[in-house]
Amino acid sequence: MAAKTSTRPPLADPTETAGRLRLSATRLARRLRQEADAGLTPSMLSALAVIDCHGPLTLGALADHERVAPPSITKLVTRLEADGLVVRSSDPDDGRVTRVATSAKGLALVDESRRRKTAWLAGRIATLDADQQRRLADALDILDALTERP
Repeated sequence: MAAKTSTRPPLADPTETAGRLRLSATRLARRLRQEADAGLTPSMLSALAVIDCHGPLTLGALADHERVAPPSITKLVTRLEADGLVVRSSDPDDGRVTRVATSAKGLALVDESRRRKTAWLAGRIATLDADQQRRLADALDILDALTERP
């Protein structure tokens, strides 16, 4: 009796997979930044998106979200405020605390940036065959799990 051979491909080396994933994610992020066409630095656009999703935020909370030092976030918010993209206000419970929120102009910029990036990516996904689209959709759950905080 002949030995049964497996039809499954061998497991990939985790280090090789990690390298490929890192490179692909970096390239995708770079391309999406280009598609955003927002006229902001990546740091400014990231902070604006965080404020939009989680705001109003204290500057300390924004620095934590962005994983940067408070002085860096203060400079960044000052630039966003000068461009009319965010507004600062005193915390109603503690006037010593400043909160920052997205302005109408900032919200419009974030929305347009997201629309452009999603449209570009949807167009690229549409060029994949049905099996590739299903595999990509299945991989998203795994990618989400990888990026969740422990």
